[in-house]
Amino acid sequence: MQDDVGTGGHVPVMLGRVLELLGPALTGPDPVVVDANLGLGGHSAALLAAHPSLHLIGIDRDPFAIEHSTRRLSPYADRITLVHASSGDLREVLARAGRPVVNGVLFDLGVSSPQLDEAERGFAYSYDAPLDMRMDTEQELTAETVVNTYSAAELTRILRVYGEERFAPRVAGLIIKERAKEAITSTKRLADIVRDAIPAATRRTGGNPAKRTFQALRIEVNAELSALEAALPAALDALALGGRVVVLSYHSLEDRLTKQALTARTRDTSPPGLPVPLEAHQPRFRLLTRGAELPSEEEVARNPRATSARLRAAERIRVDD
Repeated sequence: MQDDVGTGGHVPVMLGRVLELLGPALTGPDPVVVDANLGLGGHSAALLAAHPSLHLIGIDRDPFAIEHSTRRLSPYADRITLVHASSGDLREVLARAGRPVVNGVLFDLGVSSPQLDEAERGFAYSYDAPLDMRMDTEQELTAETVVNTYSAAELTRILRVYGEERFAPRVAGLIIKERAKEAITSTKRLADIVRDAIPAATRRTGGNPAKRTFQALRIEVNAELSALEAALPAALDALALGGRVVVLSYHSLEDRLTKQALTARTRDTSPPGLPVPLEAHQPRFRLLTRGAELPSEEEVARNPRATSARLRAAERIRVDD
């Protein structure tokens, strides 16, 4: 979700491709699109500019994102509905907005630029900051709470599943040992602990050894995967005939969930061996991308945070009677 931050910031990831994929779904009268991870509103601003009759529903759990995008999108104030909520609440958000059927949905997952760049948010191991990592600053659970109260088994599971950290037991064990001496409250101390837990030979490759642990904690604190698991089916259910969904993910767990959700809706589920396919079992969607599309080398050179982006998209081709 790497958006631009005023001048000199980062442009929205794969913006041209996002506009290209969503565009055909937004040509009818009074189209509605959902930006399920609003961030700083870069994709939303481009969509509103490109489609003069478009109404946009923007969702974000970060109050700063809502505040910033309200200002940024003020020229389109009569065509936007911005909601402070998790994307996992997408179904309820659409119901409250009186828009149960929409024409497009964009998911730009991951962490936004200000969350990474503002040290006090505690997302980055490159800054010494309070161990926070909350996207929604109004929620109670923080990374500090997780690190200092979860059991060794719970920490190991989080690190292994969400961070894909092969040394998860070692990292969890050292966290338990160090927090017994003094509570772990800063990103620097946690990063140092992780570094000490990883074998020296492994530390020489693969970048900062704390990367996987910080990713795991961020996903746990913000319930990112459970939000996506709820939001994607809700988005697909809400799409009108010809409606499209575009998903930008930034790590393998997000991309895997996206692939599974889209594959399930684009597969013929008729029992094998039937002479005629059953209408009720025909796919309701078709894939618009072959596998996961990657950003161009030019974009990655311009915006290194786009490096890990993976884009998938699908279109509704049938509706249930």
